[in-house]
Amino acid sequence: MDIARAPQKKTGRNIAIGAGAVAVVLATVALSRLDPAAPTVQRVAILIDSVRQGDVVREVRGPGTLVPEQIRFITAQASARVERKSVESGDKVGAGQVLLEMSNPDLQIQTMQAEQQVRQAQIELLNLKTNLRSAILTQEGVVAQTRTTYISATQEAQAADSLQRRNLISTFEVANRKAQADEATTRYRVERERLELQKAAIDSQIATQSGQVQQLEAIAERQRNRLGSLSVRAPEGGVLQDLNLQLGQWVPEGTTLAKVVQPGRLKAVLRIPESQAKDVVLGQSATIDTRNGIVKGRVIRKDPSAIQGTVTIDVSLEGPLPSGAVPDLSVDGTIQIERLDNVIYTGRPAFGAASGRVGLFKLLEDGSTAVRVSVELGRTSVNTVEILSGLAVGDRIILSDMTQYAAVDRVRIK
Repeated sequence: MDIARAPQKKTGRNIAIGAGAVAVVLATVALSRLDPAAPTVQRVAILIDSVRQGDVVREVRGPGTLVPEQIRFITAQASARVERKSVESGDKVGAGQVLLEMSNPDLQIQTMQAEQQVRQAQIELLNLKTNLRSAILTQEGVVAQTRTTYISATQEAQAADSLQRRNLISTFEVANRKAQADEATTRYRVERERLELQKAAIDSQIATQSGQVQQLEAIAERQRNRLGSLSVRAPEGGVLQDLNLQLGQWVPEGTTLAKVVQPGRLKAVLRIPESQAKDVVLGQSATIDTRNGIVKGRVIRKDPSAIQGTVTIDVSLEGPLPSGAVPDLSVDGTIQIERLDNVIYTGRPAFGAASGRVGLFKLLEDGSTAVRVSVELGRTSVNTVEILSGLAVGDRIILSDMTQYAAVDRVRIK
């Protein structure tokens, strides 16, 4: 038969299991309280610079091109068709040299019509002078005639008065002669006034017609100039550029035909970022890198407005130009803003604002760990930036872009 056995006690085993669970919980809590492992950065992939103290030349830099200081554009004075080209782009031309021959039959007809109108107006002016002079002569004859009548009537009236005192003439006859004398006096005065009016009006009539003649002559001269402009000539000597017209091409009035430049008189037109251009003023010195030599220059113009984030700065070049310096050549320009004496500075970081407070990674003494510190930046230059606070002379910092490590305050450098 089966014999019943008493169950064994599990007290020791339960204690061991409980102790193990407590150990796991405590380890988990301890691990959760540990800081995450610092990410590793390869030393060859970052740029490290030290904080220094001394004098710094503050500069701004920007790309640009060489352009002629003097450009003379040649525009079409009238619509016409290209008939002949005497030169090509890149040729040297002299002042007055024929560049193009163009034609426009309608313009020729308009010029002839304008000249005909001038001749017609001149004939009308001549006829007006003749007619006015003839009218003056006629009126002078009328005045002379009425004067004779006036004198005769006046004398007869005086004679009638003398005869009346002797009772040799009737009163009716005396009154009649006095009336005739008064009429002759009035007619004589009226004809003289008419003569004066005609003489006074002759100048204004001739001046009006002369003004019309002058106006038509100016129009005709304008038409002749437009017709003459069909023979396009160089306004001054230089190098011809942008002459891209083809034979038979119709050119509307106002179209730019070409331009003449002075190749030996160039200037640099730089495009400076608007955040840096605020400190650029006229007269500041600059250097222009033509990739075949360095040319000194000086700022002569600053565009008052920004275009696509840049401000245009014109720099005049001083001294001889290096070989290969031609218009439209790409260059790099550096403008000296000011000199900073005895300041704390370092290399310019590759990220962040140009000035203000930023976070930078500073290397610890062991050189294998970098921690984030808050640094206040001051005035910036092309390659350097002023340190106002947060770093001391001798500190080493990472200048490379560390935005991918924005969530950590410590990195390991391997």
